[in-house]
Amino acid sequence: MYLNKVIKMNLKGKKLLVLGGTKLSGEIVQKAKELGIYVIVADYDENAPAKIISDKASMVSAIDVAAVVKLIKDERIDGVLTGFIELLLPFYQQICEKAQLPCYASKEHIEYGTNKNKFKQLCRDFEVPVVEDYKINNPISKADFDTINFPVLVKPSDNTAGRGIGICYIADELIENYEKALSFSPSNQVIVEKYMPWKEVTIFYTIQDGNVFLTSIADRYVQNSQNGSIPLPVAYLFPSKHLEDYISNLDRKVINMFKSIGVQNGMIFIQAFVKNGNFVFYEMGFRLTATLEYHILSKTNNINILEHLIRFAVSGKMSDNQIYKTTVPNSDKFGCNITFLIKPGIIGKIEGEHEISKLTGVTACFISYKEGDEIPEQAVGTLLQVVGRVLLVASSKLELINVMDSIHRIFKVYSITGESMLLKTFDSKDLMN
Repeated sequence: MYLNKVIKMNLKGKKLLVLGGTKLSGEIVQKAKELGIYVIVADYDENAPAKIISDKASMVSAIDVAAVVKLIKDERIDGVLTGFIELLLPFYQQICEKAQLPCYASKEHIEYGTNKNKFKQLCRDFEVPVVEDYKINNPISKADFDTINFPVLVKPSDNTAGRGIGICYIADELIENYEKALSFSPSNQVIVEKYMPWKEVTIFYTIQDGNVFLTSIADRYVQNSQNGSIPLPVAYLFPSKHLEDYISNLDRKVINMFKSIGVQNGMIFIQAFVKNGNFVFYEMGFRLTATLEYHILSKTNNINILEHLIRFAVSGKMSDNQIYKTTVPNSDKFGCNITFLIKPGIIGKIEGEHEISKLTGVTACFISYKEGDEIPEQAVGTLLQVVGRVLLVASSKLELINVMDSIHRIFKVYSITGESMLLKTFDSKDLMN
């Protein structure tokens, strides 16, 4: 509580520019305003959702670096943040550099977080296990096929949200999915990896003034593989059942790895597979995540990374305190992010949001779409199928399961023809395994 009071007093009257006006960006706007900050949102879309709740909206495009720098000067803005939008991170860094405002990441750091090949090479340099990949030529030759053990996963090296990813069991599928992945890669680079049907985890690190420390780990539950696409997340459970194994086997090595590239502030998340205590990394991000885990971690691990990043943006400091001294990776509380997925179609009705928000333990209910929105066929197998997330905290797994079951009963999404659009949801009984 004392830390929050310090933040509010120090930030009163500061001006923050948020790059991109997506609904997720509205999380930044809302929290910054709670902290007494005046918020401006820059987006070329006049109807961008985050603009509606901002103090001021600008039609300047977030990727027009010169125009944004001029806006910063004209409005006497104290800091800039993009938060969730990976594609805007390079522009965020350039804007901060030219406007001489705090930026939590260098150009090189952003490249590690946006280019899967570069991140995997960093891991190899520090003997951190990564998913095996194959060096494939374009166009693919018969000699390439001789080196591959199917099934494999094909994906662009520099895109997000599951775009351009496909599972291949035979050569013809590899050829087709390779071209698809290539079309989603800004740098025209594709990764062909061994397909890993292991359990998954997401690992969270926080960095403050050069100190890198483990924040938490979540077990990532996936299902609903569709038309050869990757299974999508339906739940995240905190803390991970694999936490102690990770701390014993990899934590120190990974901390040293990140320190070697000179990270100073911010948050990093790593996606990995795990089996029998062995962890295999496949990608990282140097940004806030769409999973909105800070709603959980602020209750379970005594850290709200969104607040710290906002504070850094307008002051150059994540906190007046040493965050690592009060952050506890393991917790005696349990947190869960329930992720709802929907089929392609036009949404006719969404039910349950307000009722769910009132349930004991629910810390946030985030609905991605509104009635009348259309989810296209191209969204299949990507995170564009996520219609909503519910985040909750409980004192026991049994309590968590009871609330989860209530949420699954309450939340409904129907098409304009009255059919349910929800894909298969998470079975809460899996939490007891």
